[in-house]
Amino acid sequence: MSTAHAIVEAPEQDVAAVEPDFEAIFREHYRTVYRTAYGVTGSTQDAEDVAQTVFLRLLHGRTSREWKNPAAYLYRAAVNESLTLIRARKRQALNTAAGHFAIASETPAPDAALDIHRQLYEAVAELGRKAAEILILRYVHDYSDARIAKLLGTSRGTIAVSLYRSRARLRTLLRASSSVVGSGLSRTRGKS
Repeated sequence: MSTAHAIVEAPEQDVAAVEPDFEAIFREHYRTVYRTAYGVTGSTQDAEDVAQTVFLRLLHGRTSREWKNPAAYLYRAAVNESLTLIRARKRQALNTAAGHFAIASETPAPDAALDIHRQLYEAVAELGRKAAEILILRYVHDYSDARIAKLLGTSRGTIAVSLYRSRARLRTLLRASSSVVGSGLSRTRGKS
């Protein structure tokens, strides 16, 4: 069953009572919501889950504001839901890691590219929601500063400054992440 059918045929929802424009909105914006979620999470399964959650929330909790500008609402909802998912997984991983800290791992190191992507996703999750939205629009969706400004209802200068500050913050976060990983490896190697 496709995501569209699963959403339209959701429990407690009479198909006849579904907003007539919902299917059109779904068809028009699903790819953007999915790409946004994938750009933040880096996972096809997570992106599908986020997209389904976002559209279900639109369907069940719709307000006139959400229906007037669905692109902006859906984009922001996809970013927010994706960041929430990453943060929850990070908290879960930290709790699990704390319990297993004393146990040395015998598994080989993960692929370097996957590790870099994971660190990048975690660093983006550390940014504020607005900063993450702007970064994703710029680098995942390849929107111009002017187009982002128009979508978010702000000035192009505000977008440019936000991007500059966000890139600087990401560099700092990624350097800190790399030094923690590097220092952890040197301590582990020294104990063997």
